[in-house]
Amino acid sequence: MQLLFSIWQLAKHMEIARRVQRKRKQHKLTQQQLSRKSGVSLGSVKRFERTGEISLTSLVKIAFVLDCEKDFDELFAGKEYRSIQEVIDEQLQTS
Repeated sequence: MQLLFSIWQLAKHMEIARRVQRKRKQHKLTQQQLSRKSGVSLGSVKRFERTGEISLTSLVKIAFVLDCEKDFDELFAGKEYRSIQEVIDEQLQTS
């Protein structure tokens, strides 16, 4: 089970790294330019695009440069429930 989670986690990290790389290229930025504009070291940018590993702080800095900061606003912005009954009631209403 742990191995499956690790594989899934790595795949997600790499998927995010590919999306960031695509955005960087859409903005016509080199890794060095992204590094300079974001304040994230060039080594960290390169490592992120290669391995998917990056700190949350660095990822947020990069997101601002690539005009993706709203994605972080929506990350955990779902409705907060006070009980399981509220979840069930909402599911019944939408069925």
